[in-house]
Amino acid sequence: QNEEKWDFVLVSNIHEMGSEKEIKRKKFLDELSKKGFTIKKIEDTKLFYGVRAPQQVFRKYQCLLGKPDRRLQNQSSPQDIPVTTRIRIVHFILHNTVTPDFEKLHDLMKKKVFEAAFPLHEKEEVREFLKEKWARWRGVFSQQPIEKIRCYFGEKVALYFAWLGWYTCLLGVAALAGMVTFVVGITLFSSSQVSREICEANTTIMCPLCDKCPYWVLSDTCTYAKVTHMIDNEATVIFAMFMAIWATVFLELWKRQRATVVTDWDLYGWDEEEEELAMQLINNLQHEPRLYQHSYFRSTVVLLLVLLMIVVLIGIAHALVIYRVIATALFSQSSLELLHERADTMAVMTGAVLHYITIVIMTKINRRVALFLCDLEKPRTLSQRENNFTMKIFTFQFFTNFSSLIYIAFFLGRINGRPGHYVRIAGRWRLEECHPSGCITDLFIQMAIIMVLKQTISNVMEYLIPYISHKLRKRHKRPKRRNIMLGEEEEAEDPCKRQWLSNYELNEVNIFSLFNEFLEMTIQYSFTTIFVAAFPLAPLLAFINNILEIHLDAMKMMRLYRRMVPRKANDIGIWLQVLEAIGILAVIGNGLVIAITSDFIPVQVYKYMYSHCARENYTSVDCSTGYINHSLSVFHIRNFEPDTLLDLNMSEIKECRYRDYRNADDYTYTVQFWHIFAARLAFLILFEHVALCIKLIAAWYIPDVPQNVKNHLLHKKHTDLRRELSMMEYSTEV
Repeated sequence: QNEEKWDFVLVSNIHEMGSEKEIKRKKFLDELSKKGFTIKKIEDTKLFYGVRAPQQVFRKYQCLLGKPDRRLQNQSSPQDIPVTTRIRIVHFILHNTVTPDFEKLHDLMKKKVFEAAFPLHEKEEVREFLKEKWARWRGVFSQQPIEKIRCYFGEKVALYFAWLGWYTCLLGVAALAGMVTFVVGITLFSSSQVSREICEANTTIMCPLCDKCPYWVLSDTCTYAKVTHMIDNEATVIFAMFMAIWATVFLELWKRQRATVVTDWDLYGWDEEEEELAMQLINNLQHEPRLYQHSYFRSTVVLLLVLLMIVVLIGIAHALVIYRVIATALFSQSSLELLHERADTMAVMTGAVLHYITIVIMTKINRRVALFLCDLEKPRTLSQRENNFTMKIFTFQFFTNFSSLIYIAFFLGRINGRPGHYVRIAGRWRLEECHPSGCITDLFIQMAIIMVLKQTISNVMEYLIPYISHKLRKRHKRPKRRNIMLGEEEEAEDPCKRQWLSNYELNEVNIFSLFNEFLEMTIQYSFTTIFVAAFPLAPLLAFINNILEIHLDAMKMMRLYRRMVPRKANDIGIWLQVLEAIGILAVIGNGLVIAITSDFIPVQVYKYMYSHCARENYTSVDCSTGYINHSLSVFHIRNFEPDTLLDLNMSEIKECRYRDYRNADDYTYTVQFWHIFAARLAFLILFEHVALCIKLIAAWYIPDVPQNVKNHLLHKKHTDLRRELSMMEYSTEV
C-alpha cells in the first residue's frame, strides 16, 4: 500500500506550550500510546493527529466474537477486518479512554482541548461507486446498492436506506389508491345532491358567523360545499379502511424484508449487549459491567414531566385556536373584499402557516427537553439511551404536529354553543363554527398546507444549510500558501495533509444525524396514515418527497458530511414499535374522522330513517333530497344575546338557520341528534373492530420471517452441531 491508512483523526487548536489544554492533550495522547496506538501529527492552522490502532485490538475482537464479519472480508486480505468494524472499535476505544485526571474524550471536547474527532472518507472503490451510482440524480429510479452502503457506512445506515426504499415502494400503491379516491371525488364535484341543495338554497337565511357579521344566504357557499363533497364521500370511507390495512401489510412485509437482508449479513441472531461487553474488555481488561437498575421514583418524575410537556403542547394548540377566532373576527371587519368575504378560510390558512412555524420552533425545544429527561433516567447503554430518547421526542413531536389537527377534526364546531348562547373566549370572542356541509375541508386545508410546507421547506433547508456551511468552511479553512516565504522545499507536503484537511472542512456529523432522518419519516408516516381520510393526496405527496429524500440523504452523506461512525444493527430498533403504534392510531384516527368529522353518518341516518325513501319506495329521486333543510335548526332572532349587534338592513327577518339538531321553541336537542349520535358511536366501534381484526388477520397471514430464512438458519445450526460432534468423535479416536 503506497498510502498510510488512518482509522481516526483528532483535531485540536494550537495551544501555548505548558498551558492547561496542552497538558491535557498530551496526557490523552500518552494514554493512547500506552495502548499501542500509532499517532501521527501534522501541523497546519490547526493540529491534526492521525490515530491507528494496533492489530492485536482487532485480533482480540475477532477472537471474542467468533469472527462475525466473515462475509465482509472478501474485499481485503483474509486476516483483515472490515473498515467499518475497525472504525467502530477505534471510535469506542477513543471515547472510553480515561486520562489520569479521569477525563474522557467527550470531556476534553467540552473543554475545547480537542475540537473534532472523525473517521476519514477514504479513496476506496466502494466510495467511488456510491458517489457515482447512488449519490447522483440520475440514479433516482435505480435500485439502491444496500450491500455497498453497508460496506461503507455500516449496518445501521444501510438498514435505514433499505427501510426507506421499501416504505417508498409501498407508498406508490397507497398513492395510487389516494389518487383514485381523489379522482372519484372530482367526478362527483357537481353531481352530489347535498351540494346541489346548498347551491340552490338562495332563500335560506343563515345566522351571522360572528357578532358583527351580517346574515348570509346559504347558496353563497356553493363552491365550498362542492369542495367538501369532493373529499367527503363514500370512496373516502373505503380508502380509510384500505389505508388501515396498508399500514399493517407494509410493516409485516418490512419484517420479512429485514429478516432476509439481515440473514444475508449473518447478523440474524446478533447480540448487541455481547458486542458492547467485548469492546469494553478490549479497551480495559479490568472493566466491570454496569448493572441494570430501575427506580420507580425516577420513572414517576420523568412521567410527570412528560405529561407536563404534553399539556404545554396542547396549550400551544389552544393558542392557535384563539388566534383563528380573533383573526376571523378581525378579517370579517376588514375593508379588503377578499379578507372580508373569506374571513374563515383565510383564518384557517394563516393559522396553518402559524402552526408550521410553531412546529419548527418546538422541534428544537422538544429535543432539549427529551435529552434532559434522558439524562434524568441515567440509561445503562447508548442503545437504551437512544430508545428512551426516541419515545420521548416522538411523543412530543406527535403532539406538536397533531394537536391542532385533532382540534379541527373532533372539536371545531362542536363546542361553540348555539345562537343566543355562544361559548366565548374571555367573554368576548365566539368560537369558530363549521360550514353547513361539514368541517372536513378545514382539516383538508390544514393538512395540505402543513404537508406541503414541511416537505418543501424542510427538504430545501436540509440540503442548503449543510451545502452553504460546507462552502463557507472551505473558504475560511484554506491556509495561505507559505512556500514563497519558506523557500521551495515546502512543496513536498505530506500526502495525508490534504485528505485530512478536506475531511475536516466537511460538516460535522453527530449521534443524531440518522436519528433526525428517522424522526422526519415517522412523522410523515403519521400524516400519511392517521388523518388520511380527510386528505387522500397525503400518500402521493409523501411518495414524491421520499424519492427526493433518498437521494438528498445520499448526497449529503457522501459529499457534504464527514463520514459517519458505522454502527452495527440487525433491525431499525424501537422505530418499529413506533410505526406499529402509528398503525393502531391510524385505525382510531380514521374511524373518528369518518364518524365525527365527516357528514357520512348524518347523511346515511337521514337516508334510511327520515327521508322519503324510508317511507315510500321512490327510486327516481335521490334519497338524500331534503337533507340540508333537515340538518339546519331554526333560531328566533328575538332570542339573541342583548349585546349582539344585528344587521339593521334585515330587520324584517324573524328567524335564521344554523347547523345543529335542536327544537325551535326551547333549543333542546331533537330525537334526530341522539339517533345520529348513536349511529356515530356504532359506526366507530364497528369500523375499529373490523379494521383491527383485519390487521390481526394480515399480521397472522404474512409470516414475519420467510421460509428460506428459517431453513437457512436450520441448516446452519444442523451443520454446526454435526461438525462439533464429528470433531469430538475424531478427538476421542485419536
